[in-house]
Amino acid sequence: VLDNKYFESIIETNDEWIRTRTGISERRILENGATSDLAAGAIKDLLSSKNLSPEEIDVIIVATVTPDMFFPSTAALVQEKIGASNAWGFDLSAACSGFLFALQTGASLIESGKFKKVIVVGADKMSAIVDYTDRNTCILFGDAASAVLLEPTEDKNYGLIDSILRVDGNGKESLYMKGGGSLNPASEETIKNKMHYIYQDGKAVFKVAVKGMADVSVEMMDKHGLKGEDVAYLVPHQANLRIIDATASRMGVTKDKVMININKYGNTTAATIPLCLTEYYREGKVKKGDKLILAAFGAGYTWGSCYLVWSMD
Repeated sequence: VLDNKYFESIIETNDEWIRTRTGISERRILENGATSDLAAGAIKDLLSSKNLSPEEIDVIIVATVTPDMFFPSTAALVQEKIGASNAWGFDLSAACSGFLFALQTGASLIESGKFKKVIVVGADKMSAIVDYTDRNTCILFGDAASAVLLEPTEDKNYGLIDSILRVDGNGKESLYMKGGGSLNPASEETIKNKMHYIYQDGKAVFKVAVKGMADVSVEMMDKHGLKGEDVAYLVPHQANLRIIDATASRMGVTKDKVMININKYGNTTAATIPLCLTEYYREGKVKKGDKLILAAFGAGYTWGSCYLVWSMD
């Protein structure tokens, strides 16, 4: 666990500055292991809670921008680690919007009628790509994974009702990691220029994220005739508390109906939304029939909103 005091010892910053501008007090770092270890742990926890065996899983979708390696996929490594001998799967890259993109993908596989149990896991070891001398980014990110199980339902009033997903490559210069791919393969130069670390133009991203997350969430509400009082929870990507507050305000959703855990975990990229869902559900705060609006914004740019009606007691 890295609290804000830790960063006071390595860069020019302080606890109050971090908390007031981001809402983050601490974040978790995986010292030993990789993204597949986080994802496998989350799925094992999920299966245990549902009393399911790994052999029952049909598909594993891993939303991540920090795969263990380019290939084999992290999904393949996870499949082997948990013993899901009957499952196939793949990785999906959409940065902080990854879980929403994967959720819609998983739901579509269920709706095809071919698959009965699809695991969607958001997992990122952000500490692997963070430059801990860069005060603009290192304070923001943590490591985490969280998984959900998708299954068919005959009642169309429950489950993933709708999604609005967007991508705009014009945002490519504001949030990226340029090194390591086919454009800039690893070399002495890419390492020297720190091209294997995340880069973010914070002001540029903040400006478009505030508008993007709010716009798409309001669009979803208008599309389905929802008012602020109809929404049990806004489940936002946990990137910055000010972005979350602005989105909730635009939606007419009060603060007590916004899932927040950024203070404990920081920005865990694809893991933030499922992490919120898991914690709030296990604390008994989410009940059957609750209408949830999920919203995210990430590198690409990618952004989107999902309308989910909770189907579990």
